[in-house]
Amino acid sequence: MRSFYKIIFFLFVLFSSMKPYAQHHSKIEAAVNFELKTLNIKQDLTFYNTSNDSLDSIVLNDWNNAFSNKNTPLAKRFSDEFYRGFHLAKSEERGNTTILNLTDSADFALEWERTDKNPDYIVIKLKQKLPPNQKMELHINYIAKIPSDKFTDYGFDQNGGMNLKNWYLSVARFENHTFIKYNNFNLDDIANATTNYEIAIKIPNGYSITTDLNSVSTDLTNPQSAIYSFSGNNRTDFNLFIEKQNSFKSYQNGSIEVLSNLKNKKLSDIQQAIIINKVVNFASAFIGKYPHEKITVSQVDYDRNPFYGLNQLPSFISPFSDDFIFEITFLKTYLNNYLKNSLRLDPRKDNWVYDGIQIYSMMKFMEENHLDQKMLGSLSNMKLFKSYNIANLTFNEQYSYYYMLMARKNLDQPLGDPKNTLIKFNEQIASKYRAGLSLSYLDDYLNHDILPESVQEFYDLNKTQQADRSDFETILTKNSPKDIRWFFKTIIDSRDIIDYKFSNVSRTKDSIQFSIRNKTNVFTPIPVYGIRKNEVVFKKWIEPKNNDSIYVFDRKKADKIVLNYDNEVPEYNLRNNWKSLKSLVITNRPIKFNFAKDLEDPYYNQILYIPTLTYNYYDGLTPGVRFHNKTILEKPFTFDINPAYSINAGTISGSSAFSLSHYYRNSRLYNVKYSISQNYYHYAPDATYFRLNPMVQFRIREENFRDNRKQLFLMRQVIVNREASQYITDNSKPNYSVFNARYMNTKTELVDHFNFMTDVQFSGDFGKLAGEVEYRRLFENNRRLNLRLYAGSFLYNTTNSDYFSFGLDRPTDYLFDYNFLGRSESTGIFSQQFVMAEGGFKSKIEPRYANRWMTTLNASYSIWNWIEAYGDLGLMKSKQQTADFAYDAGIRLNLVPDYFELYFPVYSNNGWEISQKKYNEKIRFVVTFSPKTLVNLFTRKWL
Repeated sequence: MRSFYKIIFFLFVLFSSMKPYAQHHSKIEAAVNFELKTLNIKQDLTFYNTSNDSLDSIVLNDWNNAFSNKNTPLAKRFSDEFYRGFHLAKSEERGNTTILNLTDSADFALEWERTDKNPDYIVIKLKQKLPPNQKMELHINYIAKIPSDKFTDYGFDQNGGMNLKNWYLSVARFENHTFIKYNNFNLDDIANATTNYEIAIKIPNGYSITTDLNSVSTDLTNPQSAIYSFSGNNRTDFNLFIEKQNSFKSYQNGSIEVLSNLKNKKLSDIQQAIIINKVVNFASAFIGKYPHEKITVSQVDYDRNPFYGLNQLPSFISPFSDDFIFEITFLKTYLNNYLKNSLRLDPRKDNWVYDGIQIYSMMKFMEENHLDQKMLGSLSNMKLFKSYNIANLTFNEQYSYYYMLMARKNLDQPLGDPKNTLIKFNEQIASKYRAGLSLSYLDDYLNHDILPESVQEFYDLNKTQQADRSDFETILTKNSPKDIRWFFKTIIDSRDIIDYKFSNVSRTKDSIQFSIRNKTNVFTPIPVYGIRKNEVVFKKWIEPKNNDSIYVFDRKKADKIVLNYDNEVPEYNLRNNWKSLKSLVITNRPIKFNFAKDLEDPYYNQILYIPTLTYNYYDGLTPGVRFHNKTILEKPFTFDINPAYSINAGTISGSSAFSLSHYYRNSRLYNVKYSISQNYYHYAPDATYFRLNPMVQFRIREENFRDNRKQLFLMRQVIVNREASQYITDNSKPNYSVFNARYMNTKTELVDHFNFMTDVQFSGDFGKLAGEVEYRRLFENNRRLNLRLYAGSFLYNTTNSDYFSFGLDRPTDYLFDYNFLGRSESTGIFSQQFVMAEGGFKSKIEPRYANRWMTTLNASYSIWNWIEAYGDLGLMKSKQQTADFAYDAGIRLNLVPDYFELYFPVYSNNGWEISQKKYNEKIRFVVTFSPKTLVNLFTRKWL
């Protein structure tokens, strides 16, 4: 009996000393109105203060209200990324949250605040402070207007259904004595507190609901509607799909029910079930048991975060089998949802942990199940692609190259940076892949399953408490027998790049002696391989601390030593990583020719070639062959040589360019580029020109990589030699040289565009100074205003022709900067080509040139969609003449701004041009054929 009392006393002391912990509880009753696209919601929220602070307010996330207008942080994010859909959408397509009343348990109204700056969360002010370990009841009635799914793939769709995400009020995560207040940036990173949910949702008959919550009951007593009840404990989020025709199929795995509607018409249900079972079992064994009973894997989830590479292939190319495509798409989406629903991290601040575990797990899955799978699938087996490096890469090796796309452009960002600070390509692809590569790197370095065991331990920790990245770091450090502080300092929290190379290599029959030089002074572990006839004969990890260490290895008959042979280390440059040990080496890197394009091959000097076809009026069609070394990854030194044959003239023509770039990693001046280019074409029917253009460019960006402001300062010497032409009688010197310095400051986004440019030119016969300010604005009524102010003046001018003068409607282009189809034409269709430069007028008004100064204002305003009205005003003066005033007005068809436009003059100094003869000759056009320029139009949102 005495022992019994001791046990009772012990339990009493134990439980009384434990800190009470309770989950928030949210009970939601919602009725769906499909006609109005709304949910009428009654929510009873029990908030538990599990912190050690007394709270005077509570923060609720209201991310549905981020769609309420065109000035929210979400709308500005869309504008930054050049997404027009939201700005051009109708008001009924947007979403919002209307709070009808908010009271406490005593039915007293509580004061709450939602600001215009932060419309996606509300702050509830409490009448008295809520002490630790106490609870507070909130009763809220509100209407959630659901946005269209065309903005984010979440919302109401065109088939009459709804994919609901972040549609209700949720308790914000509390951490470090404050609530986490995040704006909705369409990043799937809402920071909710862990909550128990009870959901009762009323929908009209004829609709079905799919969710990863547990089903409680279904009330079908009403002939017009049904009420579905669900519950879920320890949730930070959940998914809800309402459809007229249920597209989801259920797959039971014993431990978990998978609900999926991933598209794949070529696989049977049994084939899909086998693949799903394999992935589910892998995740459970490799990461840990899923804490909930159900999980959804939807096509929408995959479409928002597809497997980059697979989604770039045209539909008619199928290098992978149907079952592999389904397997990799399901694996990626399943792991993403698996981790997001399990880990209780801050998904914005600690996003690299989610990404790292996801991609690292995918790499391990591929090693276990598809070790020999190539990046290009069955295309790698075709003789046509055998010589290409991209065809020889394994599936897992592609991750490194996608990261290097950004690193070589000096656009990579630290993995530890918050998700909302990443540029889009980094957020969705490059940083995600590098996070997985980094964990794989650490795994290979530590060996002995330390990393997989640490991932499982961290995963289990998240089942019991709110966690952050420091918990993951603590577990890794504890389990590691080596010092891994370098991993977090260098690999996770910095942009430092790793670049090793061999130096002082010597060998005997039995040994190798060498030292390692680190070109960036960033020292991290790296493996050294011995290779004999493409087979690994030894692999050893070394940990350089400086550039003076000397290493001696047994040779083991190796004929080559290679650093980072399997690319375990996310290294900046692999081209300097190997040394041949053969007695006679003609070249360490032989030349290899490839057609079109390829990935960088570290073992060859690649020369790529491709046919070209250009056109201008004088040369006609000009076929040629372009030789260059521009692989998919940027290189410091590039050359581009394009010899061609002018069919009209029957002569050789072409161009070439050589450039050397230097990137500065930790400076706003992030790139200096030295280049020299040459062009040789016809500028008249019977005369050629040769232009030599040595140049240096300085590129400047903001500290915030997402800021679209860019600055450029360039200096160049343009040297032009022209043959004499009987068609050109402008008395200008045929050969001349002009020094040109230019500064540009540009900030471009969907709503606002601003560009400022200054230009100074000096030659023996003239000097001139010019400036230009351009502004575009897209208003809330979807009308666009374009303004441009140009002013230029000669500092001195001793020329006796207008060849170097300012052009009112068309520049003479004596620097040969513009791609004129017929640069010397004064009549005919080619004379009607328009370039927005200098005066910027569209009508041809006399005098057309000014040899003293010119000032013009160009404006246009949209009337309907891409139809705009334009007008130009200008003052210009030439020597020994009075100043002339010019004006014109007309209609502009702005089909693709700066790329394809048409101008129809209406009225000018010439009178009513629209009623004059040969009006078709007055129409001006803008056209761009350059593939690189057009590609920039579609890729700017990523960078």
